[in-house]
Amino acid sequence: MKRIIPLAVAVATATSAAEPLPMEHVLVSVPLHKQEAETALPVTVLTGDELTREVAGTIGETLSNKPGLANASFGPGVGQPVIRGQQGPRVTVLQNGTSSADASNISADHATAVEPLLADSIEVLRGPATLLYGGGAIGGVVNILDNRIPTTLPEKAGGDFEYRHDTAASQDNVVARGQAAAGNFALYADALYRDWDNLTIPGLAVREEAHEEDEEHEQHEEGGDGEIDNTAGRTKSLTLGSSYHFDNGFFGLAVNRLENNYGIPAGSHGDHEDEEHEEEAEDHEEDEHGHGDISIELEQTRYDAALHIHEPFAGLEVVRGFVTYTDYEHAEIEGSGEVGTVYANESWEGRLELVHQPLGNFHGVLGLQAVDSEFSAEGEEAFIPLTQREGLGLFLVEDYHADNWLFEIGLRYDRDELSPESAAASDQSFDAFSLSASALWDVSAQWQLGLALSKAERAPATEELYSNVDNTGADDWVVHAATGAIELGNADLEVETSNNADFSVDWRGDRHHASVTLFYNDFQDYIGLLATGIEVDEVPVYVYDQQDAEFYGVEIETGFGLAALAGGDLRLDVFGDSIRGQLDDGADVPRMPPMRIGARLSWENSQWHLWGGVLDAADQDRPGENEEASEGYTRWDAGVEYRLQTQQWDLLAFAKFNNISDEEIRLSTSFLRDVAPEAGRGVELGVRYHF
Repeated sequence: MKRIIPLAVAVATATSAAEPLPMEHVLVSVPLHKQEAETALPVTVLTGDELTREVAGTIGETLSNKPGLANASFGPGVGQPVIRGQQGPRVTVLQNGTSSADASNISADHATAVEPLLADSIEVLRGPATLLYGGGAIGGVVNILDNRIPTTLPEKAGGDFEYRHDTAASQDNVVARGQAAAGNFALYADALYRDWDNLTIPGLAVREEAHEEDEEHEQHEEGGDGEIDNTAGRTKSLTLGSSYHFDNGFFGLAVNRLENNYGIPAGSHGDHEDEEHEEEAEDHEEDEHGHGDISIELEQTRYDAALHIHEPFAGLEVVRGFVTYTDYEHAEIEGSGEVGTVYANESWEGRLELVHQPLGNFHGVLGLQAVDSEFSAEGEEAFIPLTQREGLGLFLVEDYHADNWLFEIGLRYDRDELSPESAAASDQSFDAFSLSASALWDVSAQWQLGLALSKAERAPATEELYSNVDNTGADDWVVHAATGAIELGNADLEVETSNNADFSVDWRGDRHHASVTLFYNDFQDYIGLLATGIEVDEVPVYVYDQQDAEFYGVEIETGFGLAALAGGDLRLDVFGDSIRGQLDDGADVPRMPPMRIGARLSWENSQWHLWGGVLDAADQDRPGENEEASEGYTRWDAGVEYRLQTQQWDLLAFAKFNNISDEEIRLSTSFLRDVAPEAGRGVELGVRYHF
């Protein structure tokens, strides 16, 4: 209750404001181009100055201060998004509407191959977005939107340059973007460079209790004091794009090259040999389980094509087509410099959306999505066989408008076929059907009620089916070096089904807003990666298992203009969320976010923006079987921005003071919470120049 009280206080003390709320963002991820208030899907959008304030080196960290969203970190190089407690294969990360096509779903230590620092906006559809983007979106969708294929002809050449330095990891970020027009051609280019050292933290990397419990084991004698060992890295990205514009549309192409090298925190792997093997391990640079420091060298080349045609013929409002080819590869490099495992994902994806003209009060989109990918893992520590996956999805989403009511209905069918090169597993195919219905009622100009009901189905992912499937006994199980765990797949897994309900209440005045969303997800045959409590040569064994589960929670977000003060506007924003996940056998779902309450007080005029914020997270004392509980924390942050504008350019200088109290923060969503806390006190300084 003590964490709910601030919400009530914030509502009760809100007074008159001086600044109206910004205009609604038009959702690119929804083919009908609705505003946020025109869909029953729970939506989060980061854009403009808010994105500049929240953006970080990983997508998980960028989104972590929004209700229902969290970060599954694996050191500073990895931050995967968590949506309502779901992560991995249940969260689809998109780049301009098509999959990021990396290997982040395979393991918690694999970075997502998108760059939030290059985004114009980020859209998050919480709840099952399966109807639009397939079974992998059963938990939600994160869409990173940039202008690599320019959707309009720029009136003049322009661009952005940004530099940031963060003292917590001595991290430097340099970003440059530019666009211009040449006749009917629009041109685009961007570049990013980032490097960082080991992450500084308050105290020891390894949790004190872990030291006490496992002080005799080598793997817990490492990690670092005041910093996390082996967490330095470097990222480089370059994008070139162009589009040709004609009377009723455009066609465009883009290519991106990404290189991301980062270390895996010491203590997440280490030497799993027992004492009688220690001397032998010292005499040999590598043995069965001894790896030393692990680093990941990631490379991806992505090609995009897009076609938009408005009113191609009678009855159609717009046709949108997307084709993406992605060549992804990363190598896990052991301390000796030798390559342990090479992961590769070669993927084609096509997407076609046909938006029809209104038919009476009906307005909708018919879509087709096709994916062809080949995933492989090669090397002595490869634990997933080469697998060919072909997927086809058909979807139809329709709106119906009636007075103050908006109804949405949708259907989707997916067919997934998997062909592993494995003697222990045969080809498999899965059929998944999803449907949804929702209603929005504009009770008045300020109040809106929404109810969404849906059934979403998801085919098992490659790693869930085939991890270690070729290895039949404990002596043959392959350890994933980066995570220091044995992960066992299950080729008998069936389609996962989720029945869902969302109820929302929204109030929006000229200067205030408040929203409350309640959700409930009832899973049949939920697929989870669970700790067995078994160890093989001191290596923990996890298994993909299937049973029913339920998730429920609440999300609250408010914003109030308080007063005009000293020539500026004073504003208070408050959010909170609480999520609970429980398996059918009574066990808690592991790696769930804790209950959180956050608040931000800001003052702004035409040149200055000052803010201070606090985030209070409760203990996560329902960690799941054979998992350790996580302590709560209170994090304080603050920032100041100064803007100087002319008609030709815009200069923004900013400073952020992060984790001011140097709090020890161990995220319950992270596999590494016991050996790798979040960053300690740090200052981020930056400048952004737009012309």
